[in-house]
Amino acid sequence: MYLIQFFKKSKSTLIFLLFFTLIFVPILYFLVKPKTQLPVFNPVDVNPRLVDDAVKHISRDHRIGEFHLINQNGDSIHSTNFEGKIYIADFFFTRCQTICPIMAINMGELQEFYKNDPDLKFLSHSVTPVIDSVSVLKAYADKNQAIDGKWEITTGDKRHIYELARKSYFAVLDEGDGGEQDFIHTEQFVLIDKEKQIRGFYDGTDASELERIKKDIEILKLED
Repeated sequence: MYLIQFFKKSKSTLIFLLFFTLIFVPILYFLVKPKTQLPVFNPVDVNPRLVDDAVKHISRDHRIGEFHLINQNGDSIHSTNFEGKIYIADFFFTRCQTICPIMAINMGELQEFYKNDPDLKFLSHSVTPVIDSVSVLKAYADKNQAIDGKWEITTGDKRHIYELARKSYFAVLDEGDGGEQDFIHTEQFVLIDKEKQIRGFYDGTDASELERIKKDIEILKLED
């Protein structure tokens, strides 16, 4: 009689342990496991050569500055057009025959991949805005199959664009004032989150970097 009661109790205990293992252990693991998260880049986290002296001391809460640009359709493009969006930014010029054509191809591939995703946008800044007029940008946009409202290819005031490159995006190594003789050339793709924070830097000429960008974007989406 005692043995029967013992085995009944043992059976109940085993069933409970099995149930606990199958149900609660995975839940507990999910709750305590480290979550993958992208870094947030502030000026102190970036190669000092990329950061303007005026902002090198900033260690937290860096955001992309307000901007006012003109796109390939002649429309005004403001920071507000990117509110609540994840976007990839770069700097180019239409007459470039070296890195820019490759960057445009890779940006186009990302645009195609995310063309039906309303959370994703793309922003290209001309570094020769005097030459890259709206009509020139329109031809460039058509050549690269830029989707209106998805990929903004922009021109504007040169000093404003160069200040964005140096003080907001940390995209170029060389110093300058955005004057007539100033010129920047960079292969960087910069990933910006919905809070206007920098979350990644990528070589826009390297097709293998597109997969890393896609993975990082998926991580960003999980933060919502």
